[in-house]
This record gives sequence, structure tokens and C-alpha cells, in this order.
Amino acid sequence: MNEAHEPSPGPAITPSAQVSIVIIAFNDAVHVGDAVRSALAQETPGAAVAEVIAVNDASTDGTGATLDALARTEPRLRVIHRDENSGGCGTPRNDGLRAATGRFVMFLDSDDVLPPGAVRALLGAALVHDAPVAAGACVRRELPAHRDVPWQPALYEEPAVYDSPEAIAALLRDTLCVNKLYERSFLVKHDIFFPDGRYTYEDFVFTAQVLAAAPRVVTVPDSVYIWHVRRSAAKQSISLDRKDVANWQARIEAHRASVRIFLEAGQRALADAAATKFLDHDLRMYVRELHTRSADYRAEWWRLTRDYLAGFDEAAVRAAHAPGRWVARVVLASPAPRDLDRLTQLAARPARLLPPYAEADGRPVWSADLPGVELEGLDAKPLPRLPVTVDAEPAVGSGGALRLRVHDLYGRLAAAGPQGIDVELRRRRDDRRGPVHTAALTPVPAGSGPAVCWTAEVVLDIAALAAPGSGSADPEAWDVMVEVGFADGSALRTAPRAVGPGLGRRVLPSRRHAVLLVQPYATTGGALALRIASGLRSVWRIAARRLRR
Repeated sequence: MNEAHEPSPGPAITPSAQVSIVIIAFNDAVHVGDAVRSALAQETPGAAVAEVIAVNDASTDGTGATLDALARTEPRLRVIHRDENSGGCGTPRNDGLRAATGRFVMFLDSDDVLPPGAVRALLGAALVHDAPVAAGACVRRELPAHRDVPWQPALYEEPAVYDSPEAIAALLRDTLCVNKLYERSFLVKHDIFFPDGRYTYEDFVFTAQVLAAAPRVVTVPDSVYIWHVRRSAAKQSISLDRKDVANWQARIEAHRASVRIFLEAGQRALADAAATKFLDHDLRMYVRELHTRSADYRAEWWRLTRDYLAGFDEAAVRAAHAPGRWVARVVLASPAPRDLDRLTQLAARPARLLPPYAEADGRPVWSADLPGVELEGLDAKPLPRLPVTVDAEPAVGSGGALRLRVHDLYGRLAAAGPQGIDVELRRRRDDRRGPVHTAALTPVPAGSGPAVCWTAEVVLDIAALAAPGSGSADPEAWDVMVEVGFADGSALRTAPRAVGPGLGRRVLPSRRHAVLLVQPYATTGGALALRIASGLRSVWRIAARRLRR
């Protein structure tokens, strides 16, 4: 049975109108109109976008009616209504891809938007370089705060052309399909489609098929996609809903399929690079959250991960950055979950290696009872890249006093001579820089031996962070960063670990604001951050929310 109604014939394709944009939607009547309008608004009508194909995946709300109403006033919009929900994103994208008539195709989700100029930037690069694939910068926009976080920014700092599989390996870290333009004939020639049905990480498999075909790929620094992240939504997107261990299992299976695709295409270098990426990105991301999960989740996650990592080639493991590599070694060496706090901190960005610092035969190792898990490469790491731990303990009952402790790391810091520490706060919403506080470091020796840590204390200017015009009555999140300076002028920058009993909300009097609300807290990765709000309005609003809960 054909589950998708055939769309109406599309407009005639002209040399300047070469792009089909496929939008998929399921029960998203609130947002789908914005997605469609952002696609139709690319350039002037007909200049680049030949058609927008919206696939309604058997929605039960007003999504279908919203799309039909838009189509009555916009001849470039074609709507496909599926009779049965597919359970995922792959099948409706395939429906749109098969219905497309443009030379090039792009994909857009119903709750996201294309920024102005996205199609122009990608199409121009593809045509100039005769590339069947063009990719551009994507930003994750955290809502409702409207905080933009660049996605894989290192890949899109400047224009580039990738002509070989070896060069393409760098692009494996960007598994998204939505920030890219594809030549439709290239996809058809290589029989590249998304996995059908409920396939959680369909992008992984689609991207692997694309890269395995070894196309020329051109990248541009232009922003071409805005990925809306609504963490407070009643229902999370399929990929963001990581509370069930089945999500991790689905991610493993998608990654396994990607590696298989590379191997079957004879692209061994891409397969190894994909395995390394899994350790550097996927593994670290889930380990950061592991301490928040139930005991049953942890046990099953650990079992799944050990089974999968056991099949990794040693070369791929060694190619990973130290944090991901060391985490993998610990998981493989232990049959049951262990050291979750240490693993969480090591998986953080930037990484923090917590004490105790054990040795075996003069080699740094994970712990005394796991002497086989060597922290290889630690002695050769440049000082600024060491996973140093700095503890930050908010003083109980104080508005802004922080006690800091810098831990030595196998003598590397002691040899460099720590001198002082700067504490900087940045507002998460817009990366605005707050005051910088500087303090000297005092060594704390182990008996009569060398220092094992250094301490300092600073008092943060909380009132300056809540200055008039700095935000609304809602609390603002501020991230804390520290920079340790050494005798030779070098420096090490990291995020301090939140410790101590001083984490929690407190109300402080203020001559400027009447009252300040300050809440030091630990992020999911264990770093110290602050929530700050000012004024009586904030007090009442927060109190009302607590009462409603």
C-alpha cells in the first residue's frame, strides 16, 4: 500500500531555481509554519528554491490543515500527507526526496528554521566547486533563552574543499543531514536514502552513505541552519530523549551500521575515524550523564558499552583524545559500573582528572586496583591541555566567596610553579564577560614534601552580575572559568568542579536591587555555575513557580 499521497506537480525548474527543500512534520502545527516560511523566504521567489515539499507524517493535530492552508497561497509549496505514521524521520524524508524535482535537495525539520541566505551560500559553493555536497555552519539555539551554541565550529571556520576520503574523515564529526545541500542525482546514483521506520539516529547512517561514496565536499562558514533545542518541551525529540537506555543502544546500532557501510565501501580509514569519533564525542556525552541515571540504567549501559568497545581496533582507540580513550579503557577493564564521579569529570569539557593519582611501576594509572589502565600520553601532554582539577567551594552563607583548590597532576604543575589564579564569569545566554577576580596561590605541601595542591580565595562581585539591564526578572545562568598562571608565563584554563555544602539558593540584601537571589550549582558535567536574579519581582516569580510544583 502506498502510505503517502502523491503531491501536486511542482513548478517548472529554471536554471536559477534549482533547490528542493524537504520539510518533515508530525504533530507540530505550532512551529511548522515558521519552518515553511523560512524555506520559502530564501532569496526572492523562484531565484534559488524551486519547491518546498512538506511531508505530514500522519499528524493528529492541526499540522496537515496548517500546511494545506499555506499551500493554497504559495504555489512553490507541495504537501504530502502520509496515511500512517512512520515512527521516525527517515521515511518521510525519503518520501520528500523521491518527490523532489530540483537539481539539489535540502532537509529541514518542522521545529527548526533556515536563516536568510542559507540556500544562496550552499548553492553558490556547490556550483563554483562542482561539488555534489555542500555543508555550512549550524547553531543549536537553546530556547527559551535564545542562547546560540555553534555545532562543530572547527569544521566551519573558513571555506574548504575536501577531495579525498582521507580529507573527508574530518567531516565525520558532523553527522547532521540538515545543514547540507545534496545533488539529487548523486544520491540516486549511489542509492542513498534514510533508514525507514523508527530509526533513532537515521542521520548517522545517511551521512555514512554519503561520505562512503567519496564525493567532493565543500564547506562554507555561513550559518545555514538553526536547530531549535527545547529541553523544557513536554515531549523531547527522539534523539534528545536519552533517559531510556534504549536510546544509547540505538546510537550504538547506528554507529555500528555506519562503520559497516565504510568497510563495505572499502573505506577503512573512514571506519577507523568513525570509531575514534565515537570515543571522543558519543561516549563522553553519555558518560557525563551516567551519574544521573538509575542503577539499572547504569548496569545495562555498562554492559552494552563493554560489548561494543570490545570490538574496536586498538589503532582507533589510540587515535582518540586521552579523555575518551581513558574512559574506554576503564569500562573495558571493569565488569561493573565504577568510579562514576571520576568518569563524569573526565568526560567533561574541559576534562578534569580527579585524585587519587595512582602509579604502577612508575607509570600513571587509573587506580591502584586497575594498574592495567595506563594513562598513556599524560607525561607528553602540553601543560595547557592537562586535565587538571580545580575545586571551587562556595562558602556557606556567603554571597560570593569561593575557596579554590588546584590539584597537582603527577608533579606536572609543581614543576611549572603555579603563581596565581583568575576567576572569570560568563553569562551563558550571550557569553557576556563579567568581572575577573585574581588571587595568589598558596602551596599546601604533603608533610615536608612538595606541594600536592594550591589554594586561594576570592569574593565574587555578585551585584555587578545583576546590573540594571543585564536581564529579565528570571534567573540568569553564569558559567565559571578559571585560569592558572605559571612562573614561565604560561597558563592553563579550565572549568572548576563544584564541591562542598555551599551549593544552593540564598537570598542576599542589596542596596541597588533590594534583594539578590544567588544559586551556586553543579552542571551535569560537574562544573560550577551560578544562577543570579535581582529584585523583589524575581523573588515572587520563583516562589510562585515552586508553589505550583
